[in-house]
Amino acid sequence: MSEYYKDANRYDDIINLAYHKSADREHMSLHDRAAQFAPFAALTGHEDAIEETSRLTDDKIILDDNAIEKINEKIYNISQHLLERWNVSVTYFRPDALKRGGAYLTDVGTVMKVDVAEKMIIMDSGMKIDMGQIVGIEIMK
Repeated sequence: MSEYYKDANRYDDIINLAYHKSADREHMSLHDRAAQFAPFAALTGHEDAIEETSRLTDDKIILDDNAIEKINEKIYNISQHLLERWNVSVTYFRPDALKRGGAYLTDVGTVMKVDVAEKMIIMDSGMKIDMGQIVGIEIMK
């Protein structure tokens, strides 16, 4: 190590000088001073991309014709008894907007409307479920 760094008195000539306060500029707040030393993020969005990649999705189950027919029969049966306000449990697949796959969700409630033209089931919660995404439906009356 050089002799300069070993000298404990190397700042004696400036240590007791008066603090200069600018007459033209306002004093910087501690928050603004700290921001000057905040870490620089050279790869903005990189952490978000890693998090998105690690997020898991499920593959969509492809139902056979027999399973589809059973679901359609239950939907028809529910549509014929809407005024009775049956309690049902609908499990459906929601495709992921950002990557391949999606998630299986279950909505429990009353079917308010079966919209055959739009192929949607509208629940009392306001949830609209695409009939083509339904993988299971149980009538709980």
